[in-house]
Amino acid sequence: MAHPSPEKVPVKIFGSSEEASTFVAKEIAALIRSRQKQKKFCVLGLATGSTPTRVYAELIRMHRQEKLSFKNVYTFNLDEYYPMQPDALQSYVRFMHEYLFDHIDIPKKNIHMPDGTISRDKIPAFCNTYDKMIDELGGIDIQLLGIGRTGHIGFNEPGSSEKSTTRLITLDHITTMDAASDFFGEENVPKKALTMGVGTILKSRRIIMMAWGEGKAPIVQKAVEGIVTDQNPSSFLQLHSNTLVVLDEAASSELTKIKTPWLLDSLGHWSDKQIRKAVVWLCQKLGKPILKLTNNDYSEHGMGDIVTAFGSAYQVNIRIFNELQHTITGWPGGKPKADDSNRPERAKPFPKRVVIFSPHPDDDVISMGGTFLRLVDQGHEVHVAYQTSGNIAVFDDDVVRFADFVNDFSEQFGLAKMKSEQLFKNVLQSIKKKKPGQIDSPEVMMIKGLIRRGEAKAACRYVGIPEKNIHFLDMPFYETGLVKKKPLGETDIKIISDLLLKIKPHQIYAAGDLSDPHGTHRVCLSAIYKAIDRLKKNSWMKDCYVWLYRGAWQEWDIDQIEMAVPLSPEELLRKRRAIFKHQSQKDSALFPGTDAREFWVRAEDRNRATAKAYDQLGLAEYEAIEAFVRYKF
Repeated sequence: MAHPSPEKVPVKIFGSSEEASTFVAKEIAALIRSRQKQKKFCVLGLATGSTPTRVYAELIRMHRQEKLSFKNVYTFNLDEYYPMQPDALQSYVRFMHEYLFDHIDIPKKNIHMPDGTISRDKIPAFCNTYDKMIDELGGIDIQLLGIGRTGHIGFNEPGSSEKSTTRLITLDHITTMDAASDFFGEENVPKKALTMGVGTILKSRRIIMMAWGEGKAPIVQKAVEGIVTDQNPSSFLQLHSNTLVVLDEAASSELTKIKTPWLLDSLGHWSDKQIRKAVVWLCQKLGKPILKLTNNDYSEHGMGDIVTAFGSAYQVNIRIFNELQHTITGWPGGKPKADDSNRPERAKPFPKRVVIFSPHPDDDVISMGGTFLRLVDQGHEVHVAYQTSGNIAVFDDDVVRFADFVNDFSEQFGLAKMKSEQLFKNVLQSIKKKKPGQIDSPEVMMIKGLIRRGEAKAACRYVGIPEKNIHFLDMPFYETGLVKKKPLGETDIKIISDLLLKIKPHQIYAAGDLSDPHGTHRVCLSAIYKAIDRLKKNSWMKDCYVWLYRGAWQEWDIDQIEMAVPLSPEELLRKRRAIFKHQSQKDSALFPGTDAREFWVRAEDRNRATAKAYDQLGLAEYEAIEAFVRYKF
């Protein structure tokens, strides 16, 4: 019997954020062209942040290649930090010009954005005028939205009324934490912002809310399926008659129709992946190990079809138990002279050539340090490739400390003292003059990169790989000195390809942490995928397995895991010591709210939680587990 969908807002899911963005851009372009034929204008409500950037890129492409004109378009932006100068790096005025306005033919007089420079006493009048201008143009035709972790739309934080208008608000602590990387530290994030109100947004004729990545999945589920409450302002979209939520697959993962579709209707045919996912979910819901699930457990939770197909709960249980048991291996590089028919990795060849790609100079030991140690201890030829310098995640204080050390070192050993003194003075002067969020000088950027490089080398020495097997790729897309990076380029892909051609590995490990669709991890993985696609016809590539690990803050779900590497208490301690080599990463601006313990604590908590999840399913009890999913090309 079918059950009604819990979705209270229409949802459209795409395979990627690129496909989704193209869909949204086409709808906007269709409206613009339709109004042009009618000799009318249209009004767009625009958003900022990483979510709409590809929409804007596609609109620019259509303008250049398909003669899409914006001369009949008026725009109103959702929000702006307060106070904020329009030319500041983090300004949404600057953002909109760089990502859209400077590349299309929209008349300047048609562009409207909240003003982060007006005096406090003039804000109420400005906000009233802003809403009035929208009304005088007949209202917004299409309003683009992203969604924040607090459920905010625009900067309407929890507690915002559904009738709220454009106003000055105080940012939620979670929002300021999330913005910390853009401002090079939470202390530099403005505490207030100007934003269209929820009521202003809801007056739009059409609303399109977009979300990309696993990190947005929980709040998207609440917005689409949860109750309407001012504690989740995005839930007010349920009250609008013409809203569409546009998602990539990752952002849709917590929706009922994706996560537990069998609760809505009989699936008829169950794929192997769906069966495993459903059984794990049922165990976790009931708090039962796999082998204790009964026929009634399956029937009462919309999974009776599985029992019918297999004949009994026992047969289903045994199959899934064995599948999960076979993911566990203490030999991530394959066990020599062993039957590998039920192991995730091949026994031969042994030893293997292994390349571990690390987006930043610490992801390797944080996310798969135990497996790294195992591979080295078991005699494989392990190479580590650090894809970026990670220089923006180093504090200025550390730069001063290292520059001072070089100065003292030169003096003690009678080296080029004048040059080191001048370097130290230049560094101090540069840092003293630098404003919050400003780009570092070349010297400071170089020192920050060298700090990360030295820490990575120290961790590798501790793990036990020779320096000739450490590769610093410094991919050009990253080297901007800003959180905002360049697009992935041909040079980036060639760097990866050349390294793989040189080593010809039997195993590749790569970070598959895709929570931020525009983040460094995703770009680094994209470069690896593109390189693999170019090289896959090589004979050695046909004998290469690619294993994806997750980043520091998230793990693969149990039903996804294809290789689980158990760690002993001693190995967990060794992993912690390797992480400790990255001393500059305490209180990193990229991971706001952390302290010096945060990296290893988070990593160990995650690894222990994975082991506990296996244990609760009735499998062997381990201290910790690192998990991997195989990428098949």
